[in-house]
Amino acid sequence: MAQTDTEQHGALAAEPETRENVARRLKRIEGQVRGIQKMVDEGRYCPDILTQIASVHAALRGVGKVLMRSHLQHCVTDALRSGDPVAAERTYDEVMDLMYRHVRE
Repeated sequence: MAQTDTEQHGALAAEPETRENVARRLKRIEGQVRGIQKMVDEGRYCPDILTQIASVHAALRGVGKVLMRSHLQHCVTDALRSGDPVAAERTYDEVMDLMYRHVRE
């Protein structure tokens, strides 16, 4: 059976402090989204709701930065140091795709 990218590179599970950081941030975001839902249910002023939505967007970008840094420090570095040119090329393509998607946000 072929290994998945997760099995090949170790993944977030191998980094407990990063995983805990991300989980903590996501729980906070979950609370923010629930707060937005409550604001909508209560018929609150639209600009106030939009301000909270902008805060959630910023928080999600922060989670993305933490994950990107972890991925670059561990998975990408390991793939490039492996000496496997196919893995290196695949990793470059993956990083370019990730960067493109995150820059558009």
